[in-house]
Amino acid sequence: MSRVKIAIVNSKSFGVYTNAVERLKEVGVVDKIEVGKDLKGKPLAEKLQGYHIIIASVTPIYDREFFEHNKTVVLIVRHGIGYDNIDVEAAREHGVIVARVPGWREREAVAEHTIALMLSALRYVPQSYIAVKEGKWSERAKYVGKEINHLTIGIIGFGNIGSRVAEILSKGFGAKIMVYDPYVPREKVEYYGYRYAASLEDVARECDIVTLHTALTNETKYMLNEKFFEKAKKGMIIVNTARGELVDTNALIKYIEKGIVAAYSADVVEGEPIGHDHVLLRYPNVIITPHIAAYTFEALAGMDEAVVEAVMNYLDKKPIDGIVVYPPSPRSIRD
Repeated sequence: MSRVKIAIVNSKSFGVYTNAVERLKEVGVVDKIEVGKDLKGKPLAEKLQGYHIIIASVTPIYDREFFEHNKTVVLIVRHGIGYDNIDVEAAREHGVIVARVPGWREREAVAEHTIALMLSALRYVPQSYIAVKEGKWSERAKYVGKEINHLTIGIIGFGNIGSRVAEILSKGFGAKIMVYDPYVPREKVEYYGYRYAASLEDVARECDIVTLHTALTNETKYMLNEKFFEKAKKGMIIVNTARGELVDTNALIKYIEKGIVAAYSADVVEGEPIGHDHVLLRYPNVIITPHIAAYTFEALAGMDEAVVEAVMNYLDKKPIDGIVVYPPSPRSIRD
């Protein structure tokens, strides 16, 4: 077999806190490559020509044209859970295996960050901190919050992370939980003592807080849109640690300005990374962190381990945990 060439593309965190890069260097040549976040197609294919394995971040975009023009890549492993920047059908058609970090590796970290964002919005943590720094301690009466155990919280997406968030909120805070996930049976939701939402309209109408934990697909893009916000309970708080594109930003802004959405607390933004002049940052009731929900030492170490395992198992012809695509006729490594 030819010497394996591995490209770590646009990842700022892979191998920073572990020896993952050194372990990969034992089996091949490893290069760290930075490209524009919107690079795709033939230019990206040419940039990564000659590499067999790609360790991918949330950017750039591995579209159909990429797979049509790059003939050397055999495996793409996402250093994370989401893979919406990879055209998985095109990968399948061109014999490229796609894997991701299994969801349980990030479960605790992202769930905890979700709770942190939720509490920050409920209790005005960033705003009151800024007030203290500006010498406005006397204005503390402006920051009267709410207690979670009096609220109904809508969990959209009841997978690894959504189910853990529900558990923390119900058992730790005594919150009332409503779950919307059309791929999860009602019986499973009700088994845990949660209410089952038959539609997003139910969530919009009845929930005080809505938190997003679903993958970005053609079906879920802009699932929180004008129609959703029209039905939303006044004073709703929205938390998003999944993908920015799940929320229609223009509709969100409209209903923030109407006073329907009391706060938006997010770790992800459509088109991220964003600059200091992004429109959402104009609103004092918007809290944004820079996609750091999985940034704990424990989670990053687990993610690194999962990626290294995927590469090693591929080379050893063993099953890969976290498979997204396994084509019927996988490519083999060649020069």
